Amino acid sequence: MSPTSVKPLSPKQAWQMLHDNPSAVLIDVRSTMEFLFVGHPKGAVHVAWIDEPDWHINPEFVTHVRKLMLGGVSCDADDGCVPIILICRSGHRSLEAAQLLIKNGLQHVYNVEGGFEGELDDTHHRNSIGGWRFDGLPWEQC
Repeated sequence: MSPTSVKPLSPKQAWQMLHDNPSAVLIDVRSTMEFLFVGHPKGAVHVAWIDEPDWHINPEFVTHVRKLMLGGVSCDADDGCVPIILICRSGHRSLEAAQLLIKNGLQHVYNVEGGFEGELDDTHHRNSIGGWRFDGLPWEQC
């Protein structure tokens, strides 16, 4: 895959990438309330894609990520670009956000498939099929 397409990662692959590459950044794109009260991966930075009270896409999302990534110029000939890993509840919002980052010129953007809580199971519960918490990866909450 090219550096200009969103690359999927399982939660375990994302954790391994963060472990292997300390410059990689994990960005949780869920709402502020989800990030604080449902919990989030340890070490994740919060940049909401869609947030309360209006639930509109954050028009400053790319700008906030660029600031976090030193203006989006955190690439060099020797080391390449810093990996940007996005996560949300189930992987859908983070994929949309990742696609916008790619469209705006950022490279090496990854999406955590299954997200933090995974998809709904047959009884409409999360955390029982997949996701960061299901895989037993480090997380915290307020």
